[in-house]
Amino acid sequence: MKRPLIGLSADFVDGYARVRHTYLDMVEAAGGIPVILPPRAELCAAMLDRVDGVIMTGGSDIDVSKFGVPLHPKAECMAPERQDAEFALLKELDARPDKPVLGVCLGMQMMGFHRGNAMIQHLADVLPNADRHRNDAVHSVDASRGSPLASGAVRSWHHQALAEANGFEIIARSDDGVIEAIIDPKRRFYIGVQWHPERTESDETGLRVIRALVDAAR
Repeated sequence: MKRPLIGLSADFVDGYARVRHTYLDMVEAAGGIPVILPPRAELCAAMLDRVDGVIMTGGSDIDVSKFGVPLHPKAECMAPERQDAEFALLKELDARPDKPVLGVCLGMQMMGFHRGNAMIQHLADVLPNADRHRNDAVHSVDASRGSPLASGAVRSWHHQALAEANGFEIIARSDDGVIEAIIDPKRRFYIGVQWHPERTESDETGLRVIRALVDAAR
């Protein structure tokens, strides 16, 4: 079967637009062709016209101060060029409800924040064991019955999370209550996961998540 083109939103650091090779490897292993989408807000519509599916990749934090929300002192914000491009991408995707989208870590947070949901800007403020979600630590997630995702062990690297998920269904949580996955059932494939499937060894919570996006994009 024809391999679909999967657009990967790129980070912007030290003058370089970049994507970790683990995303490229996983998309290829899942049967897709990875295509890096540079952080150019004015090109988002044209880029989306050419790809079959999108992965909103992980990265640094949202600068919520641009939306009138006080910024936590522990926040490490992404480059403004990337933030502008990511929100432009999400806006364009709203006009393309049939375009499959997977949000990973920051990508899921942006999907939720884009719809007006509040953020937990520093998990350590509300969780005594927040470090279990950082540094590629392994922990378990529990998927809801009937969810397209599976329960199991995952790798995480984040200090923020969605505080709520209005407009979505929550389809997975960690055992300490952190929202780990969301879905918009009104769209063909619009799923966010808080963990990093592209770095998770378990097939069920790793490659299978990427393959689901690739298959939806065929």
